[in-house]
Amino acid sequence: MSVQQRTPQGQRSRPFAYFGLVCAFAVGAASAQIAAPATGIDSSGSYERERAACLNGATPQAQDTCLREAANAQADKRKGELQTQGQDQLVANAMRRCDALGGEDHAACTARVLGYGNQSGSVGGGGVIREVETVVVPPGQTEVTIEPKTDNPVLIVPR
Repeated sequence: MSVQQRTPQGQRSRPFAYFGLVCAFAVGAASAQIAAPATGIDSSGSYERERAACLNGATPQAQDTCLREAANAQADKRKGELQTQGQDQLVANAMRRCDALGGEDHAACTARVLGYGNQSGSVGGGGVIREVETVVVPPGQTEVTIEPKTDNPVLIVPR
């Protein structure tokens, strides 16, 4: 004689409900994005604001380093040595770095500095990678077939 035990309908579906909840929490946790902290330092050059940002932990630096840099910036400002560079000056400085290179390397460096090609990464993440495709026509050839390998190709053909 066999005895069959019947389980109520709710007891069989309970493990599935728990599994569903676990999956929902996992998806929610995986899709959560953490906002990058603001540095708390603006371009006004206000020592008080910069010091407050250092003391509140609103900067990614260690507190003693942050306070030292704020004090040094204030001292430079008093001496008239603290200058904020305009975008033109920043681009000119970057272009000057390319002057040490020649030929194809100079052309590729200039393209990267001017923002052509692909860019990925971040300074906070460890580095920015800039990629530009360069096509070099072999000596003696007048035609070349170009097959771009990047998503947003900018092709530089140096002469």
